[in-house]
Amino acid sequence: MNERNAPDARRARHEGTPVTLVTVPGLYGSEDAHWQSWLEGEMPGARRVEQRDWSTPNLAIWSDAVRDVLAGIDGPVVIAAHSFGCLATAHALSHPGAAHANIAHVKGVLFVAPASPAKFRFAGAFNARRLDTLSLVVGSETDPWMPLDDARTLAQRLNSAFVNLGDAGHINTSAGFGPWPLAKHFVETLARRTSAEYEEEEQRAYG
Repeated sequence: MNERNAPDARRARHEGTPVTLVTVPGLYGSEDAHWQSWLEGEMPGARRVEQRDWSTPNLAIWSDAVRDVLAGIDGPVVIAAHSFGCLATAHALSHPGAAHANIAHVKGVLFVAPASPAKFRFAGAFNARRLDTLSLVVGSETDPWMPLDDARTLAQRLNSAFVNLGDAGHINTSAGFGPWPLAKHFVETLARRTSAEYEEEEQRAYG
């Protein structure tokens, strides 16, 4: 293939291959009024990671469920995780077994109000590792499940960008986060990374 045809080939590869949103809820799942449920309705073809027992968080079991869903998707993926779902997602993407679950298809991850690993020590040892995909951690100054400084530190360990949402509680339904256009904006921004235009810009920037 000559250089002239390369951009057209990249564009053709992406045409007809929409980005699939995968949501990963936290403890007890996300009810219909939750922003994750709203976001699923905004993104055609969205998939949700389901757990056998939403009341018993287990890092190994929950992360296996994430990998199982990813393994069944052919095409680019953006993940939107919440609370303990953030820990399960990060574990799924960076620990043994990840290579066999289409992890390379994950083009971006939105981590919202991650739960503190210290509070969930009983669920399994969590070790934050640098991720190989674009990611964003959204924290809150009033989150009872994770102090803001700890959320920022987690973002650094994951190699994620960080956003301080201010006085936003646990960024869930009880904190007023039902329909949440900013979450959709974050997901769409991450999804644009899969576009042919993005690849062309990346090629020009990095060769």
